[in-house]
Amino acid sequence: MSMTEEEQIAQIKDWWQRNGKPLLTGGALALALVFGWNAWQSYQTKQAQSASLIYQQLLETSLTGSTPDAGKVAELAGKLKSEYAGTHYAQYASLFVAKVAVEAGKLDDAAAELKALSDKPVDATVAELARQRLARVLAAQGKAEDALKLLEGEAAKVWQASREELKGDLLVQLGRTDDAHAAYLKAKAALADDAAVGSLQMKLDDLAKGDA
Repeated sequence: MSMTEEEQIAQIKDWWQRNGKPLLTGGALALALVFGWNAWQSYQTKQAQSASLIYQQLLETSLTGSTPDAGKVAELAGKLKSEYAGTHYAQYASLFVAKVAVEAGKLDDAAAELKALSDKPVDATVAELARQRLARVLAAQGKAEDALKLLEGEAAKVWQASREELKGDLLVQLGRTDDAHAAYLKAKAALADDAAVGSLQMKLDDLAKGDA
């Protein structure tokens, strides 16, 4: 039996009461999410641009001239780490702080900066850079054994050569020339065929002369 016009209107009203408000609410929420996401994206873009400008200043301060302004480096790095914590910019800023500390002979400060960075890296690249640089700082402090422990295990392929060469340097420092020779050979094997091996080959040659 067909419904009368009044019954159809009543049915529509009933459907609206049950579904209309939730649909409107859901639609409003969807719009809010879209506008909120766009606002968040815009905010993120502006944050990245601001961080990039500060990082550029840090690069210029750190790499211009023979003696970087340590105070300026610390100021810019501190701003990146406080306002853009956890970003690549902030973590690379820590690498520059450590570099300046090493150049100033402040090895304890450099080690502390690199240790904090290696404990909570933003990605694998930062982790390996911090680990290898910390190992070199520890070696300079006469802590070659501690440095070697940092380099235990296998590195990603892209880092194998530099890590094995560093291990070789540490082993030479410890007087373990056979182990150093093996590490240098692993480093050489990890390099591409067309990669320069000059300094690495010199280290191998020096060990060979020592054994002669």
